Amino acid sequence: MLAKVGDIYSVFSSRLQQYVACQVTAIEDKASSGRPPLAAILQLDWTGDALPDADAVQAMRPLVCDYYFWNKRHDHSFANARVPRHYTLVANVAPLVDTAVKSYSGGWHMGDSVYRQRRWERVDPARRRRFRAASSEEVRIGSQTVCQKTNRIDDGILQALGDLSELDQLPCLTSIETRHGSAALAAYINGNPIINEVHWQSSTVQELDLRNSNVSRLIVYSECLQSLRLNEGLASLILNGAPSPSLHIDDPHAGRFLRLQLSGAVAPFHGLDQLARLSLSAMPAVDFDVVAQRFPALTDLTVWGKPGLASNVASIAKLTRLQDFTADELFGYGPDDFPAPTQLPALSSLCLTSLPLDAAKAIKASYKKAAALGLDLSVTRPRKPEWLAENLHNAFRDWDGRAHISAAYAKKAAQAYKKLSATVRTLDAVSDAETAQTMAHELVTAYVGVFNQIERRSSIIETVERDEIYVALEQVLTQTQLPDVAALYALFDRLREF
Repeated sequence: MLAKVGDIYSVFSSRLQQYVACQVTAIEDKASSGRPPLAAILQLDWTGDALPDADAVQAMRPLVCDYYFWNKRHDHSFANARVPRHYTLVANVAPLVDTAVKSYSGGWHMGDSVYRQRRWERVDPARRRRFRAASSEEVRIGSQTVCQKTNRIDDGILQALGDLSELDQLPCLTSIETRHGSAALAAYINGNPIINEVHWQSSTVQELDLRNSNVSRLIVYSECLQSLRLNEGLASLILNGAPSPSLHIDDPHAGRFLRLQLSGAVAPFHGLDQLARLSLSAMPAVDFDVVAQRFPALTDLTVWGKPGLASNVASIAKLTRLQDFTADELFGYGPDDFPAPTQLPALSSLCLTSLPLDAAKAIKASYKKAAALGLDLSVTRPRKPEWLAENLHNAFRDWDGRAHISAAYAKKAAQAYKKLSATVRTLDAVSDAETAQTMAHELVTAYVGVFNQIERRSSIIETVERDEIYVALEQVLTQTQLPDVAALYALFDRLREF
């Protein structure tokens, strides 16, 4: 079902244990471009123990967000106009706001902002006032002078501190990144409810306890950890590195409100048995039977292949609560392997990109009726076996089929990467370090030149593409023994016109 202007929808938020509501304020029709229309979704400042009645609808007002750096703004952004299956239409009234919408959220996300706003309002009012009152005035932290409004610090400041209490001079400090985590730093994070993002690595701390913190996003390099205790309200946990098989992760809700991100493999740790959302990135292979047995309560599963080979794809059907499934660059399965719509009764969104051609055809046919009944279905970039053989080691394979990039430019990018990768590998055989560095300088210059030429002719290189060009270069250079790789990154930045 497509949303209409003025529609008010309600859905039960498991995090809040109440119903929440939103309104559709505008529709942007993308039919002419081959994409589905977009709906402007306005989050409403309403919660209730049951679906709203007429009186409740009349009293509804837009949610005004002032948590962290939101300055009394509405949560108002575009999403797919197809209404998720579990949402209930409760009314249609004139839009409560008529402001232009410029952002795209990627989903309806009802209740998220209400929950974040309520968490913010529980922070001590004095701390919130200091947060708002922070200025560009400079303060002395350790041996450095920084702006009072500084919101992110790393070891450059942390390692120079005489006392962590010096950080109290930074009332807007929301993010800490460290490679030298200590028990004292963990205690400070627990005592400062403004801190909501932590990047943690430590060679000495084996038990990290953040139960009393207000962190919403935690990135942990987990090789040394034996115990990780999470706080109420944590929304995202990213485990980098290879966790110890003996690692125990303790979450107040066993992962029911958490998104976990793993890279390269499904890590063997204990805990999070009721995990709701799982993202697997850079996967060379994924066994869906292992995923389903390890995390049977998943409602949201996203898998990015490297590209990757998928096995036991039929086991996705064991995830009976699955509402959203996204997969990109997964191969190794055929038309009879993917579960039928009847096997995934809760599914509301299915997005498959870059997959075997025969499987793509079968899935489109199988899910056609479900899509007509409201399933958000997207099956794009079907690949022939020949494509996979040619692009397995192509860092720019995703450019092939991207809407604003022609096949010719995708091919040019792939050739530039292939030439760079093949030639850089020969530099380790050059005995003279200065000569090798000079040759690498010429290679990077040529590599950047290809993309400068593409940009001059077409202006197709946007933020995503710019990052991909840099990451591809980084993947190649990190495999070399060159004496000054930093100079090559600086050269890249100096030469690029995109």
